[in-house]
Amino acid sequence: MDNWDEIKTAYHVARLGTVSGAADVLGVHHATVIRHIDALEARLAVKLFQRHARGYKATEAGEDLLRVAAATNDQFSQLASRIKGRGDSVSGELVVTSLVELTRVVTPVLVAFQKQNPDVVVRFLTGERLFRLEYGEAHVAIRAGSVPQQPDNVVQPLMKMRVGLYAHKTYIAEFGLPERVEDYANHRFVVQDDPENRAPFSIWLRNILPEKAMTFRCTDMNALVDAITAGAGIGFLSLEDAANDPDLVEVHPPLAEWESSLWLVTHVDLHRTLKVQTFLTFLKNSMKGAV
Repeated sequence: MDNWDEIKTAYHVARLGTVSGAADVLGVHHATVIRHIDALEARLAVKLFQRHARGYKATEAGEDLLRVAAATNDQFSQLASRIKGRGDSVSGELVVTSLVELTRVVTPVLVAFQKQNPDVVVRFLTGERLFRLEYGEAHVAIRAGSVPQQPDNVVQPLMKMRVGLYAHKTYIAEFGLPERVEDYANHRFVVQDDPENRAPFSIWLRNILPEKAMTFRCTDMNALVDAITAGAGIGFLSLEDAANDPDLVEVHPPLAEWESSLWLVTHVDLHRTLKVQTFLTFLKNSMKGAV
């Protein structure tokens, strides 16, 4: 394309979903954003966006443009740094996505990384939705379970997520501590409110617990942790979460079959950029010895 300004404008509209958001990022009037979009769609003879009351949603063609523009924008940023003699510095936006369960582990790493690289703007996206690296929604994804199979992604092992079964001392004072797995049916458990959850420890627990023992159910992992530490019942916690609360008591020692593999996933177009490589190295070093 012969007009990068228009493409960059479309990229920010697709990423942010609104004309006003793109205008703020680009430092231009919203009318300029609309003019760029209209000109680009006319030149390509295709609709890049569906307009609706809440903003702009990329069409399939728009998502293709977003993927290419995201990679190009990142590469331009790195090129600009090298031209300015800042080849050893890292700057710009770094978008990392992970499961909510990993926030207590990943957030301190992101904070430490930003302290070493103060020109980086961190966006940490969490949730169950898989953010699409091929469309530029994130630079780095931390995913759990089986090896991710999406095409054009670079996948590396990160670590094992280890969990144990715990209860707060207030729960034990009221209901006692089960001595055997066979006793679990007579206790109260905090569980994820998703019968299809494929985490190994969730499957293990569903196979041994009757429905009546699953007395507190959460869709959010932070709520689950809070419920266990408030004494609502017995539940699974990461070893790191458990170690941070001296009032938690181990109900069952960790089993290897409960562990989940964690993977680092990057898109091939951005994998070798300075920013991504610097963060991957920092993250791997920080995770050494983590639970």
